[in-house]
Amino acid sequence: MNADKPLDDAAAAKADVAPARLASTMLLLREGAAGMEIFMVVRHHEIDFASGALVFPGGSVEPGDRDIAARPELFAGGEGIDPDLLALRIGGVRETFEECGVLLARPKGSQALIGADRLRALDRSHRADLEAGKLAFADLVAGEGLVLALDLLVPFAHWITPVRMPKRFDTHFFLAVAPADQVAVHDGKEAVDSVWIGPRQSLDEAKSGRFKILFPTERNLIKLARSRTAAEAFARARAEPVVTVMPEVIKGEGGQRQLRIPKDAGYDGEVFDINFG
Repeated sequence: MNADKPLDDAAAAKADVAPARLASTMLLLREGAAGMEIFMVVRHHEIDFASGALVFPGGSVEPGDRDIAARPELFAGGEGIDPDLLALRIGGVRETFEECGVLLARPKGSQALIGADRLRALDRSHRADLEAGKLAFADLVAGEGLVLALDLLVPFAHWITPVRMPKRFDTHFFLAVAPADQVAVHDGKEAVDSVWIGPRQSLDEAKSGRFKILFPTERNLIKLARSRTAAEAFARARAEPVVTVMPEVIKGEGGQRQLRIPKDAGYDGEVFDINFG
């Protein structure tokens, strides 16, 4: 499947499988004292998807993301991008603001991202109305004279939920460097905790039982851990093609169920033993 296009849901419906919802996942990076760190959140245990898991921020594309995609004055870096992929990038920026309080946007006419003081004022003025559905994200961006910095996002991965699952997502992963003076925090609703952590450390702590990490998150942390710095991670992401991954459940030699993914996707293997519960 071409990683540049989302799954054709019309074709999926004909095949009698649940359509896959377009979704964005953001890998926010920074340089820490011991090397590159990534921002991750712990999902609320009552959420119906990935409850209690340590995940990257993100969520489904919303109609308002497509509204912004139709207004090129509200974003930079979307020239020549497919409308669906453009909405994915916009959704990633929106979700990062909603879930983490980080806003990848510039004042109109400026080359610098908005600073911490401006962001705090914006949050105080608009957060409640956004959460209550009284204010659209597009109206916030336009009303504050902002331009979303889509040019700062670099495609990293593309995963689609297997066809036999009742709830499916067509998820595009993007890298972005967290603004130095913006403080990333969890929202206290969908996410109940958050951490800046090295990719390798997060994997080690999942093995120790501190964190619950799902298979796609684990594989993307392993992929990210090949880079020592954010700059190296970005260089790799720009140089390596994104291969679409839709895991396939297969039976191993002993009859146990395994997952198979494309070998050329860059996840250090093709067939994996996992716990299906």
